[in-house]
Amino acid sequence: MAEMGYENMTPIQAQAIPVVLQGRDVMGAAQTGTGKTAAFTLPLLQRMMKHDNTSTSPARHPVRALVLLPTRELADQVAEQVKLYAKYTNLRSTVVFGGMDMKPQTAELKKGVEVLVATPGRLLDHIEAKNCVLNQVEYVVLDEADRMLDIGFLPDLQRILSYLPKQRTTLLFSATFSPEIKRLANSYLQDPVTIEVARSNATASTVEQHFYRVDDDDKRGTLKQILRERGLKQAFVFVNSKLGCARLARSLEREGLNTTALHGDKSQDERLKALEAFKSGAVDLLVCTDVAARGLDIKDVPAVFNFDIPFNAEDYVHRIGRTGRAGASGLAVSFVSARDARLMGDLEKLLGKKLELEALELEADKRPAGRFNDGQRAWQQPEGDEARRESRSPREPRSGGRYESGSRPVRAPRAPADPLFDKPYEPSAPSDAPPSWEVSQRPAVRSGSPNIKTRKKVPALFKSAPAPTQDN
Repeated sequence: MAEMGYENMTPIQAQAIPVVLQGRDVMGAAQTGTGKTAAFTLPLLQRMMKHDNTSTSPARHPVRALVLLPTRELADQVAEQVKLYAKYTNLRSTVVFGGMDMKPQTAELKKGVEVLVATPGRLLDHIEAKNCVLNQVEYVVLDEADRMLDIGFLPDLQRILSYLPKQRTTLLFSATFSPEIKRLANSYLQDPVTIEVARSNATASTVEQHFYRVDDDDKRGTLKQILRERGLKQAFVFVNSKLGCARLARSLEREGLNTTALHGDKSQDERLKALEAFKSGAVDLLVCTDVAARGLDIKDVPAVFNFDIPFNAEDYVHRIGRTGRAGASGLAVSFVSARDARLMGDLEKLLGKKLELEALELEADKRPAGRFNDGQRAWQQPEGDEARRESRSPREPRSGGRYESGSRPVRAPRAPADPLFDKPYEPSAPSDAPPSWEVSQRPAVRSGSPNIKTRKKVPALFKSAPAPTQDN
């Protein structure tokens, strides 16, 4: 704790740690960024110290604590925190999540671990492959449980919990509580202690929030203007779709901003590299979907931009929780267009207050004006005599009556019109007249019975070959 710089407990830690040390089940709710990870990890490690041993046998290191999380990034982050907290113990820990090869994960599990951090889907894969046994689990943590229910993990959670012993300590932590979460708690928690250190769905008081009325076409320019005016070095930029995320990242990159994208269509290796680059400061803007809205703890991020208002109002609380963490100040800017009226209504209902929309005066377009393009995105300003010619109206002729070269191109003389193409269409024969090819071949005099009809002539594409003669 001393090496990590921890001096004072946050409210959720102060209330949860003593209860967990007693072995009680907990339902914990707190604002995002207030230290929920330490609130459940530290007391669990303390209680498991009785199992601390230096044996190399996997049998002496069974899984005793299971931590389930909704996203891969969050699982990786919690696993890193657990390793730091358990640095001076012999307790082993590892993480398993999807999008990566199972073989290295299987090798770690076969060595034996006391703390297993996992996402539900990949954990079920290892259970079915018999890579891990959960019959000695003493502690189960469901972190960001509301998010796990939102993305459809309830059946997987129920299957995983069925593999665990009945006698266990279950901890459920979430930034928001919903009726579904409470039903889950009633099913799997035994006489839980409810710890709620802040009003449900409340935003951190250290985050300065602004809502700007912006047209969709002006959002990118507004984003660049705010970054420049406030001197922001790093920021999250949240959008609602994976396609919009990729397009916005490419667009900002072309305009000279150091940007990377993070969304669900990227491979896990690409997602981890993007996060690492943003954490190290190699990337200034992280354009992402709500896959990065939950639990990611990146220190000293000064701002969060909601390029799109989230479809789910609760995601707004999690998005702006990426800044202003651990008591620091932060900035949250949201761009509101005309089509966001319903989403803003849902957000006002969730936060319980009226949100004022601010007007932002956009700077004039500073692209150089000109009348020719050199193949780049911006039009170039002519120089010298060309610039003086461009300053004159293109409709203003010279004294001689002709337009000056460069101010208006001289059109080539029009070709003389052909009177044939100006005439209206006139049919050469009445519409009910038989075709000429049939008339020309009609016999003049008909001999024979009037009851025998002649064969109708049809046009042939190819002429029939002449009958062979005696010479041939």
